[in-house]
Amino acid sequence: MTTGFHFWDYFIFVAYAILILGVGLWVSRDKDGHQKNAEDYFLASKSLPWWAIGTSLIAANISAEQFIGMSGSGFALGLAIASYEWMAALTLIIVGKYFLPIFIEKGLYTIPEFVEKRFSTNLKTILAVFWIGLYVFVNLASVLYLGGLAIETIIGIDMMYAVIGLSLFAAAYSLYGGLSAVAWTDIIQVVFLVLGGLITTYLALNTVSGGEGAWQGMVAVYEAAPDRFNMILEESNPQYANLPGIGVLVGGLWVANLYYWGFNQYIIQRTLAAKSLKESQKGILLAAALKLIIPFIVVIPGIAAYVIVNDPELMASLGEVGKLNMPSVDAADKAYPWLLQFLPTGLKGIAFAALAAAIVSSLASMLNSTSTIFTMDIYKQYINKEANDKTTVNVGRISAAVALAIAAVMAPLLGGIDQAFQFIQEYTGIVSPGILGVFMLGLFWKKTTNKAAIWGALLSIPVAVLFKMTSMPWMDQMGLTTLVTMAIIIAISFLQNKGQDDEKGIDLTKGVFNTSPLFNIGSFAIMIVLVALYAMFW
Repeated sequence: MTTGFHFWDYFIFVAYAILILGVGLWVSRDKDGHQKNAEDYFLASKSLPWWAIGTSLIAANISAEQFIGMSGSGFALGLAIASYEWMAALTLIIVGKYFLPIFIEKGLYTIPEFVEKRFSTNLKTILAVFWIGLYVFVNLASVLYLGGLAIETIIGIDMMYAVIGLSLFAAAYSLYGGLSAVAWTDIIQVVFLVLGGLITTYLALNTVSGGEGAWQGMVAVYEAAPDRFNMILEESNPQYANLPGIGVLVGGLWVANLYYWGFNQYIIQRTLAAKSLKESQKGILLAAALKLIIPFIVVIPGIAAYVIVNDPELMASLGEVGKLNMPSVDAADKAYPWLLQFLPTGLKGIAFAALAAAIVSSLASMLNSTSTIFTMDIYKQYINKEANDKTTVNVGRISAAVALAIAAVMAPLLGGIDQAFQFIQEYTGIVSPGILGVFMLGLFWKKTTNKAAIWGALLSIPVAVLFKMTSMPWMDQMGLTTLVTMAIIIAISFLQNKGQDDEKGIDLTKGVFNTSPLFNIGSFAIMIVLVALYAMFW
């Protein structure tokens, strides 16, 4: 399929690419008399301001699976999928208040480094190897695949060439510049991401209203498909297994969110690079606020596409082009690319740049974090303990390049887009409960021992597999696996230490979780908006 790109569409996209590469290489340059050291490359010299942190968090998070997958979910099941985004806003506030003060006080480069300080080098190495495998074979490969498939669908470029192009684009600035290049270009990426999403949303809603504007379109969409605006699904809903009603709010989605936003290297790394704890917390607050609007630019277009497809008059107004690659419930992921073909020349280029920005920013973030974990937790630990800054930075670049090459080879092997998304969910859903249990007890329960943490992490996998054999919704499986894992860790810790505090337990001093008035007021405002949204669309 090609969406009828014209000269100005290509011009805008090429201009966007040049801008990103130019800014990325400019901020990556070595300052006069100063050669990049490990802190410069992996933590952006610990100089990131709050607005760079907040936008970079969103750019790292939003990728092809949001634009393509969540729009498709909006088409197939409606606004309920927005819980992934809106509950993430609340999760970010929790991370900012309760996790970051401990991480930043310990001066971490990587999340595995925290495991070493709290537990042992052995457990750190186990988790470091796991995360490298997860990033290369699951995250990087799937983002490349979904991104390549999206580009193939929208402008007709063969997927293999699209994967190679995305890889080279992300590598061109992120491998040389490190986190600084990734974070500063992410600010531009988010502008394109939000602008392109808003343009597509406006066009879809304006089409539904027959040219009377977005608000009238929103009203018309709600009246035409009220069932698509239920946030809490009934058990009779065909999608209940994926979003199990009230269990979404109080169950396993918390496991996925806390694991992803609190203990995921490629997310948390930019908060560790802040000028200060307060600056990092302000960045978290900005990301939480942006999370509130993401469903309106990735989910609402999918719902609007559902209404258009099921309205004979609207379909007739689109002519023959409307029948090209038309989405259906069985092919819902075509919804976003299908909408793009109706954008006018120029705006189509901006929307495509937004999709590319989402893909490339996530790739760059994952690459930087993969190289950080390998360099700091594997190379410097076991291969060259005396490595100087120049060697460390070069190893970081080489390891990122190798990871990207492996992922690019893996990407086309992942199969269909639904399989790829399921691949991510199933793999991380089995291991994340155990890791979350280890971290939560390691952070907040001083009696947790190293042996208990190792046994908990290992036994969580067979527990997850056992739950997977039941008909229970996968979110509920994750929640129960986490509780069982924590019970195992608590039991072994008591048996080992007879109720005494572990020698490496974290001493949470009075006032460690105090936050600024700005953070408190902002958090309260976000929570009020969340309550209003769920009350409105219950």
